[in-house]
Amino acid sequence: MASKSSYVNHKLSTFVLDCIKEEKEIDPDRKGLLDNTGKRIVQAIENGGQMNLIFICTHNSRRSHFAQVWAQIAAFHYGLPIHCYSGGTEETAIHRETLEALITCGLSKCVLSESQNPIISFKYSQFAPPIIAFSKQFDHPFNPSLGFGAIMTCDHADEDCPYIPEASFRIPITYKDPKHADNSPVVKQAYMKSCSEIAREMFYMMKFITHV
Repeated sequence: MASKSSYVNHKLSTFVLDCIKEEKEIDPDRKGLLDNTGKRIVQAIENGGQMNLIFICTHNSRRSHFAQVWAQIAAFHYGLPIHCYSGGTEETAIHRETLEALITCGLSKCVLSESQNPIISFKYSQFAPPIIAFSKQFDHPFNPSLGFGAIMTCDHADEDCPYIPEASFRIPITYKDPKHADNSPVVKQAYMKSCSEIAREMFYMMKFITHV
């Protein structure tokens, strides 16, 4: 298990520990969904030694990136052989408020490619490779093409992709879109709320996996 000193800064390590402490705030029904997903991941690890997860929402701009980042950090925290990716049903760009929320939590951002759809590197530990994030369709060559777990993070993508033949399993874990607050006085609070909620649940799920 990772320690406080495993992370790039005190702000991030504090955020991680707060997420773990706040698991009691997760609704029991959500815990049941996360537990069932964790069991599927454990089965895949037992069969193949590791697990690739692709978090999917429509635009791959907000929730799927929060889920990719926090699931990867949570897997690192608990020493799990899990590799996390994200994608959408269409390509757009990571929303600027998504980036700002992750930076506020303590991640170190590096822009690898400047464009309308920038490629971002997020460093969270000196003991782990950075997380590469950019908007793409879920079947983009950067993502695994076979044997991955597909986790749908929004209702729209869940409805648009009822079947993903290349996935070993497909499970909806959906979240409210912080987009509703765009261009409003509460936009930063809305994105931080979404970021924190998703982080809390990803840490809960990865912790559950260690006890199965």
